Amino acid sequence: MPPKLKVDRANPNGAPSTMKELKDTLWKAADKLRGSMDASQYKDVILGLVFLKYVSDAFEERRGIILAELEADGLAEEQIAQLIDDVDEYTGHGVFWVPARARWGYLAENAKGLPALDGEAPKSIGQLIDEAMDLIMGSNPSLSATLPRIFNRDNVDQRRLGELLDLFNSARFTGMGAGRARDLLGEVYEYFLEKFARAEGKRGGEFYTPAGVVRVLVEVLEPHSGRVYDPACGSGGMFVQTEKFLDAHKEDRTAISVYGQELNERTWRMAKMNLAIHGLNANLASRWGDTFARDQHPDMQADFIMANPPFNIKDWARSESDPRWKYGVPPAGNANYAWIQHILSKLAPGGSAGVVMANGSMSSNSGGEGDIRAQIVEADLVSCMVALPTQLFRSTGIPVCTWFFAKDKTAGAHGSVDRTGQVLFIDARNLGYMVDRAERALSDEDIAKIANTYHAWRGTASAVSAGLEYDDEAGFCYSATLAEIKAADYALTPGRYVGAAEAEDDGEPIEEKIARLSKELFAQFEESERLAAVVREQLGRVS
Repeated sequence: MPPKLKVDRANPNGAPSTMKELKDTLWKAADKLRGSMDASQYKDVILGLVFLKYVSDAFEERRGIILAELEADGLAEEQIAQLIDDVDEYTGHGVFWVPARARWGYLAENAKGLPALDGEAPKSIGQLIDEAMDLIMGSNPSLSATLPRIFNRDNVDQRRLGELLDLFNSARFTGMGAGRARDLLGEVYEYFLEKFARAEGKRGGEFYTPAGVVRVLVEVLEPHSGRVYDPACGSGGMFVQTEKFLDAHKEDRTAISVYGQELNERTWRMAKMNLAIHGLNANLASRWGDTFARDQHPDMQADFIMANPPFNIKDWARSESDPRWKYGVPPAGNANYAWIQHILSKLAPGGSAGVVMANGSMSSNSGGEGDIRAQIVEADLVSCMVALPTQLFRSTGIPVCTWFFAKDKTAGAHGSVDRTGQVLFIDARNLGYMVDRAERALSDEDIAKIANTYHAWRGTASAVSAGLEYDDEAGFCYSATLAEIKAADYALTPGRYVGAAEAEDDGEPIEEKIARLSKELFAQFEESERLAAVVREQLGRVS
């Protein structure tokens, strides 16, 4: 059942009754703020508000716990007043300290602005929110230079901003605890990211990877513990899905350490807020930066790498002497194999990686890419190639695939089947369903089919416990040897290896089927000739 929301009768619009309604209602309300703002600034305003609601809710939840503990100890009100504002009691439990004038309750009370008081000038709600952002960043060094301060600009409609604050305030979750309520705020944040990505088209693809694509990477790699890295982390979707994977398996979120880097300043800020809302303590470095020009995690070796780097970059920070180019110097006009080699350079012994790439990367021979691919294949680093359906990305029509790498394909900790010298090819182009005319999505069953095929092939613990065994399936999957790949000139396109799906046997003998179809075809020819004669006769009468 979807979560129920408390109805606030003071809210003239009524509070939404389900999570979907809440998301849709907040989006429609937020849409009123567009005005003269460009899409990226509008996005910062809305996501900044969601973050502010989250940190305040988390703070109030922790404050309630501390109060209950102090009261249980029998302390007097004066003693409680002294102890309840101990900053360490909040930050020590992973909760940001929120000063009094930055708390949601204070801002909600003054959603229409603050009148002139004690000789001070009046303040708009936007000014109060900007000040709240300053107070939170000043009290929490990890958020320094992260939060947006754009709420009091001329192009932000202050009346509608106040109304949106009221709407956020009226949606109160019941019967699930504050922690679950904050998880749902995380869902709202993700929902808004997806909506913004769709609204911004190609630009949206720079910060958002469709959840289904991310889940393919996560479900195949199964990051139960260790260091997780994304060199082009966008808004942090890979890390959020990793957290959900751990939650689904009832495992500790702190079993992973998150590392990421992002080039775009605004996207880096979004990622910091997104991960904070999901309770992930991520190392995204002290600022944004170019992964090629300055690797901000130079000594880090990752157990799992998941990435959707920008495709086919023509202008990138290239140095021919870079030690990362172990398998060949990538061409100046395309960074695809620079991303692949950077990722391989960051893998720890026994590490594995999943990377979304343009389909051209699987077979391109321009600029020496074919030679680089051959070197990587011969090093036995490729474990699996998956061709994905078209139209998964609304932002681009370029068909995509996923490369999976493994430093160790022997039988052991990573799987009970020795796959040394083999590569699994999966052709998943026929999977998925159309969300609308422009976008396709992968279902849970589609994702499970891809992941289960890989795990059965590798003999992982999850496959063994589920009783899965691998077999080649014509038209869908095939386990190829390095010799077969070499014979195909090191092309890694799954369609070359999986073949065509076997035709279903309908029980009709082939000779009878040919005779029947031939008879039907000749009958159609005769009918076509008859209709052509009728048309010629009618045209003759007209002329």
